[in-house]
Amino acid sequence: MILLILGYNFLNKYTMKHAHIIVAALCSITSLWSLSAQTVHTIGDSTMADYNESTTDQRGWGQMFQQFFDETITVNNRGKSGASSKSFYKESAYWPSVKKQIAEGDYVIIQFAHNDEKTGGMDGDSVRAKTGDMTVDYRGTTPQGTYKEFLRRYVDETRALGATPILVSSMCRKYFSGNTIRRNGRHDLGDSFSILNDDGTISTGNKIPESDRSMDYSYAMKQVAEEMNVPYIDLTTKSAELFISYGEAACTELLFKENDNTHPIALGATLMARIVAQEMAAQGILADHILQNADLLVNPTSLDFGRAYTGQQLVREVSVSGFDLSPTAGSFSVTVSEGFDLSINGHDYVSSTNIDYQGGNLDYTRLYVRATVSGVGNMVGSLELSNGNYTKSIPLMCEGIELAGGEEVVLQWPLDKDDSYTLTGPAVAEPQSWSEMTVQRYASPNANTVWPEWSGLVNGQLTQRNLIVGEVWPAGEIDEVSTRYIQFGITASEGTVLHIDSIGLYVCGAGGNGMRCRVSYSTDPDFAQAVSIAEYTSSMVANTMYAVQYQPVVELQAGETLLLRVYPWYSSQATGKTICLSHVTLHGVASSVSSVDETPVSDALLSQVLYYDIYGRLLPVAPKHGIYFKKEIYSDGTNLVTKLIR
Repeated sequence: MILLILGYNFLNKYTMKHAHIIVAALCSITSLWSLSAQTVHTIGDSTMADYNESTTDQRGWGQMFQQFFDETITVNNRGKSGASSKSFYKESAYWPSVKKQIAEGDYVIIQFAHNDEKTGGMDGDSVRAKTGDMTVDYRGTTPQGTYKEFLRRYVDETRALGATPILVSSMCRKYFSGNTIRRNGRHDLGDSFSILNDDGTISTGNKIPESDRSMDYSYAMKQVAEEMNVPYIDLTTKSAELFISYGEAACTELLFKENDNTHPIALGATLMARIVAQEMAAQGILADHILQNADLLVNPTSLDFGRAYTGQQLVREVSVSGFDLSPTAGSFSVTVSEGFDLSINGHDYVSSTNIDYQGGNLDYTRLYVRATVSGVGNMVGSLELSNGNYTKSIPLMCEGIELAGGEEVVLQWPLDKDDSYTLTGPAVAEPQSWSEMTVQRYASPNANTVWPEWSGLVNGQLTQRNLIVGEVWPAGEIDEVSTRYIQFGITASEGTVLHIDSIGLYVCGAGGNGMRCRVSYSTDPDFAQAVSIAEYTSSMVANTMYAVQYQPVVELQAGETLLLRVYPWYSSQATGKTICLSHVTLHGVASSVSSVDETPVSDALLSQVLYYDIYGRLLPVAPKHGIYFKKEIYSDGTNLVTKLIR
């Protein structure tokens, strides 16, 4: 039986006979926690990354990892969609930013392979250099060459920071052949790989015996682990065994996204996380802090909705599973505190419900918890689950903030004839830009283009049609490419705080049903810690405009920027297909920041005075009339910004 594979039994019970010991330890427990508190950083690809549950049912196993650790361990999941061992290392948003977060005593879990295979086992940079074709995917690495090289770099640099590296081979793809997983599903390209010849030609479809593992990325990782004495977890083999035990039909239904052989949904991601946690414990890695035998699993272990404007409703997902429960049949009551409500189907919300189970197991269940922000300040509560014998309490938190006063800011790119924009209110527009993309033309996607009825836009509306550089979309892409995107942005003006409360745009594919995209924003200059607001990974119908509407809660201080990116890819190799954009809109409210005391804030010498208009533009001199900001810069680095009206 499938669930028997998952069976484990964790008793979260306390006994009062040890109460005197607990009381005696209270004075030192805080210091002990701080000494033992550690962070497990996870770096890898889309099978590990975090996902916004409001935009996709895809989940990464790093996203589900925290539930397998006690409160002294924090998981910092930095998995990135589309990353290879090379691209994650080279691009500043990823490994360089992760290294800044690593402290002595931490652990770094390293999992790459899916995107290292992008060029059929060749190194993408080498192919570019020898063929001159800059459209070749640079992310590709060779199993015995550049792949190993980057793994060694991660290991060396992790150790240099006083942390412990752990190499984890990639979960296998759902590539069934009868009752087994095909060789390429196990990240061994030995049945069909490409060779870059010295003269720049490429030989494809090469094959070597199964006994020859020179094109096997998981085996190459194991070799590096042995060479450098690094803990190694063979998730490739473990995941293959699990998938085979389920069978192809059950895997497809329960573990993977629809029409997707690579990306897990919540249950699949949870099982991958559990395997890694169990293997860590088996090797004595953080074994005392790993919850191997949890009877009732709830993820996440606490739910922070973050900041929300008053009147706003936010929804987050909680996953629940139970194993080896007592009694063997029964019901879990589920309740939430006032200000929150919950749903099982994502539509009908109540304050309490019941989840039935039998056979000692609670099948994987997805709960939706909604916070309704009615006022300013912190709103706290809990999600309680209990069947009488087992009880879990999940803290719920949300901070309500008021969006009142200030001046409205609207920045919009119509994209109907060029890339110009309109801006009202005090902010600075960041011009539209492209990376590995270009504008083909401005035209209607199709004479019969379908727009949302409420949009006010009709057939014949011109849009910006964007094309990949080189015009040919590569084969085999199943996720975003981090270096290929279309970007927009907005910056808070001097003397203001800009609250972004709405992001909107229309997007579609033209020329076929194969266009895919992800829309994300970030307030980091290098686009680290991006937030996905829309994902169309399998269902974009050609010439049908999809409306992206999202309510972020973003506060930009003067000079800070929000960047918005559209990452496109195509489902197969194709020529001339375009992604169409229209009416990209950023909305917010800008509040002025002025000093009530215009005296210097320090004894330092005044070194420079700058003047800005309300749109953040630098002025040559102070204007004689109107509203402007004066910025005084002192020798010690202190800045004083004053709003002036003349």
